[in-house]
Amino acid sequence: MPWLIASRTVQGLGGGMILSVTNIIIGDLVPLQERGFVSGVLGLSWALSAAFGPLIGGALADAGQWRWVFYLNLPISGLTVILVLLLLKLPTPPGTMKEKLAKMDWMGNVLIIASTASVVIALTWGGVFFAWSSARVLVPLILGLFGMGLFLLYEARVAKNPIVPFEVLSNRTSFSGYVQTFFVPIIMISVIYYMPTYYQACKGVSPRQSGIDSLGLTMALGPASIITGVSVTKTGKYRIQAYLGWIILVAGAGALTTIRENTIIAHSIGLPSLITIGAGMIYSVGYFPVLAPLPVSRNAHALAFFAFCRSFAGVWGITIGGTVLQNELGKRLPADFVNSLPQGSSVSIAYSAIPLIDGLEEPLRTQVRTAFAEGIRVIWFVMIGIAGAGLLSTLLMADVPMQAKMDQKWAVQEKKKGNVEQKMLKRKYHEA
Repeated sequence: MPWLIASRTVQGLGGGMILSVTNIIIGDLVPLQERGFVSGVLGLSWALSAAFGPLIGGALADAGQWRWVFYLNLPISGLTVILVLLLLKLPTPPGTMKEKLAKMDWMGNVLIIASTASVVIALTWGGVFFAWSSARVLVPLILGLFGMGLFLLYEARVAKNPIVPFEVLSNRTSFSGYVQTFFVPIIMISVIYYMPTYYQACKGVSPRQSGIDSLGLTMALGPASIITGVSVTKTGKYRIQAYLGWIILVAGAGALTTIRENTIIAHSIGLPSLITIGAGMIYSVGYFPVLAPLPVSRNAHALAFFAFCRSFAGVWGITIGGTVLQNELGKRLPADFVNSLPQGSSVSIAYSAIPLIDGLEEPLRTQVRTAFAEGIRVIWFVMIGIAGAGLLSTLLMADVPMQAKMDQKWAVQEKKKGNVEQKMLKRKYHEA
């Protein structure tokens, strides 16, 4: 397990860099006013990967070949490296390596990395390895949250080259965009993570089949993202789309609370698509309120913090759902079933017991399935509250006119070569 955690940490470092840099490159090359379609395409690519990931992973798990979940990343990453080397042409910024390292906000990085790690440790341990009232959970959680507050204070008052300039948080429209960016992945990740749990525990399907049942959940996100992105480009507005997206999310979370252990499979497959339609709309417009009020020179910092909020929210989505489910299972699972688990085990290993449910005698089998269904149902009530908070956060947002220009340090130029006009995407620095 320590090796798996360490390896996943390295993978996370790379993933975090990619999330930030891809947004920054797009921000440099495409004016915000014209970025709606690009945003929709990014949402579509995310939807496709989210759809096929669980399906492929479930098939490999069913076949007992779970290591191939990791092996498959090698050719995919290798192909991506080749494409980056061939297609991504960016000049090297001026200055020596020493000068560039001197501009790094080292103290800010230490504060945010240590604080985030501390919070993640607390959220991972809480309710699973230790009780939420345990000092082993409360101490890292309190220290982490305090450290994150200290990080924001340091960035605003002390840092010479802050990672997150106070300017990107100082206006209500950008602040609203960041709040929405944080809330929507909590809901989306919870649905992606816990609907397959429902299918396996309550409907008795295999991991592979639960991936197939989840296709409708993820495939609705892509079209919603593209349509919303195009509408932003055409109208130059993003506030109405955000309102509508959050309203659909609230309605979708409410619809999920109607799913019980005996709900027909068609309903349990179709209703979650409301969540992804709403989430797709918000994903597509999320960074417009963040960037619109800011000068284009702040794009990189604003987008890096945007990617951080979106990634960090995923941890909360899984943790909130997991905590709710574990607490509910602890209250609802029949004692006969809990007693059948290995001695000394807690209800936290109920996930590993899901394959045993089909072999239980009635009425115990139905009782266990009901416990899982009702526990997961409580998760959706919590998500209604989070979606409601996201909807309220849009009240802070104004429809600020979007920039039709880019940072003057960068340019999209067209170069003619003979009779063929080639579009050259090129970053150009101003000379002093």
